[in-house]
Amino acid sequence: MKVLILCTGNSCRSQMAQGYLQHFAPEIAVASAGTEASGQLNPVAVKVMAEDGIDISHHTSDSVEKYLYDEWDYVITVCGGANEKCPVFLGKVKHRLHIGFDDPSHAVGTEEFIMSEYYRVRAEIKTTFYDLYEQSIKYSVK
Repeated sequence: MKVLILCTGNSCRSQMAQGYLQHFAPEIAVASAGTEASGQLNPVAVKVMAEDGIDISHHTSDSVEKYLYDEWDYVITVCGGANEKCPVFLGKVKHRLHIGFDDPSHAVGTEEFIMSEYYRVRAEIKTTFYDLYEQSIKYSVK
């Protein structure tokens, strides 16, 4: 089972989703990429994930181009920009899903408010990807 998670910059939301899905299902291959990869991880995303016991500091921010010829069981976009710009995969893709989340890196205000946005989005990603794992992926793993 192979899952690719896409967002625009591949620095925050897709990285969190990759971390959680890999945690829920260590037996599957999970990767993430960006339609306009930033080349670096969002340090606040790394921090809030570490606070929940998930280390994503070793992840890399990669361009989706790296994965276009691979076969995937799931390709999941987690932001509108990636959904709109999702390229055509030349390899086989069994399931393509869009599950959008707000970008906490765009939050403006006090440090407390900005952090609350990271925690909110992290919780949404965790719940949504756990549900996806439980309802679909878990039973497909060979």
